[in-house]
Amino acid sequence: MNLSIAIPAMVNNTAPPSQPNASTERPSTDSQDYWNETLKEFKAMAPAYDWSPEIQGIILSSLNYGSFLAPIPSGYVAGIFGAKYVVGAGLFISSFLTLFIPLAANAGVALLIVLRVVQGIAQVMVLTGQYSIWVKWAPPLERSQLTTIAGSGSMLGSFIVLLVGGLLCQTIGWPYVFYIFGGIGCACCLLWFPLIYDDPVNHPFISAGEKRYIVCSLAQQDCSPGWSLPITAMIKSLPLWAILVSYFCEYWLFYTIMAYTPTYISSVLQANLRDSGILSALPFVVGCICIILGGLLADFLLSRKILRLITIRKLFTAIGVLFPSVILVSLPWVRSSHSMTMTFLVLSSAISSFCESGALVNFLDIAPRYTGFLKGLLQVFAHIAGAISPTAAGFFISQDSEFGWRNVFLLSAAVNISGLVFYLIFGRADVQDWAKEQTFTHL
Repeated sequence: MNLSIAIPAMVNNTAPPSQPNASTERPSTDSQDYWNETLKEFKAMAPAYDWSPEIQGIILSSLNYGSFLAPIPSGYVAGIFGAKYVVGAGLFISSFLTLFIPLAANAGVALLIVLRVVQGIAQVMVLTGQYSIWVKWAPPLERSQLTTIAGSGSMLGSFIVLLVGGLLCQTIGWPYVFYIFGGIGCACCLLWFPLIYDDPVNHPFISAGEKRYIVCSLAQQDCSPGWSLPITAMIKSLPLWAILVSYFCEYWLFYTIMAYTPTYISSVLQANLRDSGILSALPFVVGCICIILGGLLADFLLSRKILRLITIRKLFTAIGVLFPSVILVSLPWVRSSHSMTMTFLVLSSAISSFCESGALVNFLDIAPRYTGFLKGLLQVFAHIAGAISPTAAGFFISQDSEFGWRNVFLLSAAVNISGLVFYLIFGRADVQDWAKEQTFTHL
């Protein structure tokens, strides 16, 4: 999200021309005047680039360009050797490279794209590896709420970056967005390695009662990873394809919104960098809360036996796809009203979070023993969508600034709804035969 909030400032520098001696030409007698002069110097040092909307779309999409190859091996390795070091390494590499984005941007678009590609591969290690932890830590009746609480961290991070990033861009300059949050990411690695354990059996701090509860609740579930994979059976599995298609379609919309929300608010609503960051953050903080609430509601309906598991997955997916699609298609017609535009964006983010308790977590139900591998496979489809959708959005916007946004939202809604139809027809929630016994052709 760092680049999403910084890119309006990177291509549209509103700072005054550089005046190297500004702070010494007129002695400052007031502390506020001195602070303002200092901020002007910071901003003057932040360069601006002549990037067209197509180039911006490619740069925003480049995070996903190299991610097609990484999810499957990283998920597979995490499942076999443990996710602690796979996730930790990905977190450190991605955070460390964030510190060098301003230098890469100065060197040229090509180097920036290469760095973003490597960052994307590292972030895949984090996204895919963590599910190999949950399959050993999350009891079946608490799986939705635990995975959604953890997943809400991405929304919370987006909220913080957007909230603070716009202010940083407008005060001390956009490079500090990358310096500050890259440094925070590196610091988080110091917490990850000593606190995280791959399974509860080896954890030294949890109580014996909690350890016994988790182990017993997972005793009936074959979640032990194997070296071999039933590839042929997976290819023929329509329930698995239903999840794969859902991932592609839902992440198409997700990556479009994630990449272009600050740009949309900045260009359409004519907001300055600080206000754009604050407004862009609102949908993400609401989405963060609703992801957690959706997980709690899903587990409540399941534990009380109000609805079957497959009904919960399909119902939550349908709600999370249909309503946001309608809302986003309506956005261009309310662009004259700032309050209505923000209301629509917040509602879209809130309701789409229900998918996190629907199709997006369904792979844990149908094949728990292959969680790491399947999450990697699903991320391949998600990153394919992420590589295409911002690039397509940039193309539409560059063709026609007025109707481009309408076409972006119409295409996203069409892709999203088509994925929903496929999932409603073929989606299942019971453990598949190929995930119970290894009796098929293996890789």
